[in-house]
Amino acid sequence: MQYARWQGRCNECGKWGTIEEEQTIAFAAGSQKTKSKGGASLAPIVDLASASAEPAKHTLTNISELDRVLSGGVVSGSVTLLAGEPGIGKSTLVAQIASEFNSPYYVSGEESQGQVVMRLKRLNIKPDNISFSNAIEVGSIIASAEKLKPSLLIIDSIQTMIASEIDNLPGTPTAVRAATAQLIGFAKSSNIPVLLIGQVTKDGIVAGPKTLEHLVDTVLTIEGDPESQYRILRASKNRFGSTDEVGIFEMTELGMIPVENPSARFIEERSNNPGSVITCLMEGTRPILVEVQALAEKSLFSNPIRRTSGYDAGRLQMLIAIINKRTDVKVAGHDVYVNVVGGIKIKEHAADLAVCAAIMSSVKDKALPKDTIVFGELGLGGEIRSVPFIDKRANEAERLGFKNKITPKTVQSIKNLL
Repeated sequence: MQYARWQGRCNECGKWGTIEEEQTIAFAAGSQKTKSKGGASLAPIVDLASASAEPAKHTLTNISELDRVLSGGVVSGSVTLLAGEPGIGKSTLVAQIASEFNSPYYVSGEESQGQVVMRLKRLNIKPDNISFSNAIEVGSIIASAEKLKPSLLIIDSIQTMIASEIDNLPGTPTAVRAATAQLIGFAKSSNIPVLLIGQVTKDGIVAGPKTLEHLVDTVLTIEGDPESQYRILRASKNRFGSTDEVGIFEMTELGMIPVENPSARFIEERSNNPGSVITCLMEGTRPILVEVQALAEKSLFSNPIRRTSGYDAGRLQMLIAIINKRTDVKVAGHDVYVNVVGGIKIKEHAADLAVCAAIMSSVKDKALPKDTIVFGELGLGGEIRSVPFIDKRANEAERLGFKNKITPKTVQSIKNLL
């Protein structure tokens, strides 16, 4: 037992004169440790001023959008968690990542050897250099990895793994936490990067204990409408870089293909009809142009229908109320449908003005000029508020031929929108 000051009697055994004071002893460069009789050693104290800080060394995966999100690639000894809904493309992307490493070790507790080989053939990936295992016991996987010394260890998925010392079924919070802790210990001791595949719940959060996200170094999430060909890769945590960037992929028969110019891709099939408006979103530091569509039709019901795809339904209700109150366009008796083309999910308020413009355009049955870009946040008083990166959004729009801008700099109130 340890005490902060001198004490004659030991509180643990009740005896007098049994407590001794000991001097600190050096046990490592730049650190010290104190030990007292019958007590635990103090934690080592390291002098930060003399400590050396080396930048993390990234290894490119040669998948441009993935390297963008990872701020330069995979870091040696890091543990990355890749999560997403079933069928969103996690295993496809992982297979492509494995093909870019010299000697990856692929462990799958969900699929058989034949299923994995079929996927590799579909993606035109040769499995010659990929070591594969169906094991689910983490101890045996680590033992094999220590012998193979792979360039990358892939676990698909962490919810299927178990630790021998834990008497729990795979997928339980205790089992997931124990398996992850062992794999993290292996990654740090061997300097081999580990990629964990995880599932998400119906609420869109990573399945398993929340500590799973705290334990790993990087958390990546794949988003997108399964019926759309586009996928968005986000980093909600990255100890070795920024979380501002996003990666955009197109799901094809040949795998997840990086989309180098997403703005042009998302609006290439646009037709200039009433209810169609182009807006500019900021995904990290990247401006992306997307098409917002609205359809407003007089309702046959006492409670008009409100449906959205890619946009928050609660936010839509608020915007409709502002239109009714602050403009001469009455939408209260209309069914309103809003769709964001390409399976993109709008999360920022900079699209408020575009959604209102699309609804009002549909009600009036009047299309906006084809070269018009609309973005801005809307206040409850009908005022149009500024949004971040106005100039960056405007420059991206001009690059793609949108000369007519409806922004907080050009319009101050929703009354003057159309």
